[in-house]
Amino acid sequence: MNQNQMPNESLVLRVAGRPVGRYTGRPELPLRHAPRPYLHPVTTLAGTAVTELSPADHTHHLGVGVAIPDVEGHNFWGGRTYVGDQGPTELDNHGAQRHTAYQLRDPDGFVEELRWMVGGGELLRERRTVAATELTSSAWALDFTFSLTNITSAPLSIGSPATNGRPGAAYGGFFWRARKEAGSPDVFTAATEGESAVHGTRADWVALAGANWTLVFAGATEQTRRDPWFVRAEEYPGVGSSLASDERLLIGPGETAVRRIVTVVADGRLDRGEAAVLVRKAVSP
Repeated sequence: MNQNQMPNESLVLRVAGRPVGRYTGRPELPLRHAPRPYLHPVTTLAGTAVTELSPADHTHHLGVGVAIPDVEGHNFWGGRTYVGDQGPTELDNHGAQRHTAYQLRDPDGFVEELRWMVGGGELLRERRTVAATELTSSAWALDFTFSLTNITSAPLSIGSPATNGRPGAAYGGFFWRARKEAGSPDVFTAATEGESAVHGTRADWVALAGANWTLVFAGATEQTRRDPWFVRAEEYPGVGSSLASDERLLIGPGETAVRRIVTVVADGRLDRGEAAVLVRKAVSP
């Protein structure tokens, strides 16, 4: 199949023949949402949905993907932009991630090239690799790697509301908007539990457990594990790995920033021991 054929067609990820995720490469979205590819719905092996798309509380949250609120002042997250002396502000500064080509398309994954565009100009070139793997009869893993290359002739810096003056808001990077239910999900790591205790910490993995599902997010490289976790449970359920928490991330001309997050998607509510076992199985070489 030609790598550029039918770029608007969504891809279906399968595990052991069962559909577990749909990837939309070229969504039609308003610019205010920072248009970008996303995975939704993502489900457990039993079919329980564990993502949300454009929920009422944050219409720019798009399932699973990569979103950054500040790339040299351009908003690739969607919605308002945090401005130091003003707070969240509506600005005409949104960028878009544009699908270029698939290098690989298989039932269990794909390799994609994207361009991060502002107007007619390109800031970053991304190579995205996504793979789905069966772990047990009730759990599978989503392996998500993204590589951002600065193709401009000057350094690019990545920031967040936290680096711009809003404490506790270091979102930006890989982000998973989870399913919202009547009650808030439980949050825990190997060492601690609760949203306030886990948010902003560095941990090998963090789990979000809903009514009958559990997501366990793990940094799969040393560099990724240095990034703190952005966690929300009470306001809305979501987990991200923060590229810019204490300071801006600088990418020089021609340089590349790479991150890899593996997420265990399980039926039922896992405890710490079960989560740790599945993470080791998912991340092991």
